[in-house]
Amino acid sequence: MSLPIHHMITAGPRPVAPFSHAVEADGWVFVTGQMPTDPAAPDAPLPEGIEAQTRRVVENLKVVLGGIGLALEHVTMARIYLTNFERDYAALNAIWPSFFEPGKLPARTTVGVTGLAVGALVEIDLVARRP
Repeated sequence: MSLPIHHMITAGPRPVAPFSHAVEADGWVFVTGQMPTDPAAPDAPLPEGIEAQTRRVVENLKVVLGGIGLALEHVTMARIYLTNFERDYAALNAIWPSFFEPGKLPARTTVGVTGLAVGALVEIDLVARRP
């Protein structure tokens, strides 16, 4: 096994804690959970509602993946954290397939949590595999 590669993406979202945007080991890429902050305006208010926040999080994940030459098509697993599971789960499920090719959804776990950094409604982390 080779040593892990720690990636910080210049155009990526500003970290809200001490971590790498992604860590790669033997072709596996583990992308840190992203928040719905705008990399171009990190102090701006968060988007309103679960749909808008989910779209922003996925855009941030695409920036991180793109910074290391990958895309959503390389994602094998997603973990999604919701602060209001009962209210937001159905709305999340309604837009989630739109980010992927039909029939090629990654494996997924979604959990309800009591709170997330920056007051977010949603956080998503990914596992991807380099071809």
